Amino acid sequence: MDDVLLPPSDETFILFQALIQSQTGIFLPLHKKSLLQNRLAKRLLARGLSSFDDYYQMVSSRLEKRELQQALELITTNETYFFREPAHFEYLKQSLLPGVPTGRPLRIWSAAASTGEEAYSIAMLLASCFYHPWEIFASDVNETVIQQAKKGIYLNQRTSGISAEFLEKYCRKGVAEFEGFLRIIPELRGRVNFESFNLMGSVSSLGKFNIIFLRNVMIYFDKDTQRKLLRKIAKCLEPNGWLFVSHSESLHGVTDDFYLVRPSIYRLKAYQHEH
Repeated sequence: MDDVLLPPSDETFILFQALIQSQTGIFLPLHKKSLLQNRLAKRLLARGLSSFDDYYQMVSSRLEKRELQQALELITTNETYFFREPAHFEYLKQSLLPGVPTGRPLRIWSAAASTGEEAYSIAMLLASCFYHPWEIFASDVNETVIQQAKKGIYLNQRTSGISAEFLEKYCRKGVAEFEGFLRIIPELRGRVNFESFNLMGSVSSLGKFNIIFLRNVMIYFDKDTQRKLLRKIAKCLEPNGWLFVSHSESLHGVTDDFYLVRPSIYRLKAYQHEH
């Protein structure tokens, strides 16, 4: 095997680009070729391959589904932290939760849960101030990060966004080999249902949600994929349901199914449920 791994050709990159987009919705422009090379090189070495062309043939084969999953997990970005974009949590607490009808459990979907910080942040908030039944579904296309999220173990320096009150109530300090880590208490972990789920697939089995967090997802998608995804999201929301996106994202020019409540916070238009 050659010592130097040559970068993928433009032709091979375009094949990967189409495969990744079809599987995850993520669109990698040509200038991201070095990102693809850097993130997948370790898998080529692990499988004893000397070219990205050979690796594409492998991951696009029906016999190598596990390798494809590993490749996709290396490509996806999983940057997250507790109480990210605090204004969302403030709005949830002050403006949204007090007006929620209490006849049925409040259902919230953290739709790109990564290692779980967003879902656990929502859970802490609900446990502290919402005195009616609630449930959280948290999903990510990356199976590895979902397994991490289920454990609820985090480095201390990753938990700076959690208030002193919530740290005391909902986290436990690690000891011995877990020195320097915190763990979410089991009572709270049990309230969040983490599952591997691909947003490109069917959402019909998920049921309806009152609130969906879809933050820092659409920035990786082209407009057409964004439109398709938002159509699915609309089907998953209760009438007048709420959608939170990141402050770097906007639905303007992408869909008319939602109206803007304040920057990055939307509600489903009522007419969506009249047809």
